[in-house]
Order: sequence, then C-alpha cells, then structure tokens
Amino acid sequence: MTQRSLFVRAIWFVLVGWWLTPIVVNLAWALTVTVILAPVGIKLVNLVPTVLTLAAPRSLSDPNLGREQYSLVVRALYFVLVGWWLSFLWANLAAFLAVTIVGLPVAVWLANRLPYVTSLYRFHG
Repeated sequence: MTQRSLFVRAIWFVLVGWWLTPIVVNLAWALTVTVILAPVGIKLVNLVPTVLTLAAPRSLSDPNLGREQYSLVVRALYFVLVGWWLSFLWANLAAFLAVTIVGLPVAVWLANRLPYVTSLYRFHG
C-alpha cells in the first residue's frame, strides 16, 4: 500500500484522526488487558498510526519485522509487570499530544513505538 498524500492525511487528521485515536487507543488497551482478547487489542495498537494520520499500515514485507524478538516468556512477564500500565499512559499521552497539533510529530513517534512499550514487540525501526 502506498502512502497517501500529506494533504489527504492532514484532512483526515482534522476531521477524524484527532477524536478517533483516543477511542481506539483506550479500546485497544482494554482488550489487551483482558488477555483473552489481547490479540485483537494488539492489532488495534498496530493501527493507531493509521487511525491518527492515515499512515500506511506496516506490512509484513517491512525489513525490520525480521528483527530478533525477546522470548514470549520475557515479553509476557514484561507485559504483566510493566507493559499494561505503561502502554496506557504512553498511548494516552500520544493521543493528547496529537490533539494539540504542535505535539503531533511527537504523538506519531510515540504511536509508532506503542507495540514495543506494550509487550517489547519489535517491528518498526
């Protein structure tokens, strides 16, 4: 999928992205905390940059996807001790900064790193 034009992305942000992102962020967090629905929550976390600014979704052909991951045990332990609460704060900070417009570049940076903050999942460089 190719990246949409900056103009289209800016219009999306002004009309939809700024108010929809906090909803998606908190829904994703709530689903992730349930553990059973965590896979759905993680999928939503991965879509946050797209919801915010229509950024092209990360594809499986991304060369950074092949990076070595922490073991599932380490990632699960991290999520239970740190990831669940830190991701909530991180994602809501990103959503707040996005609404300020001036903070939008930082919000996008935070949103792109949300999967790592949630569960140490590496997939974006």
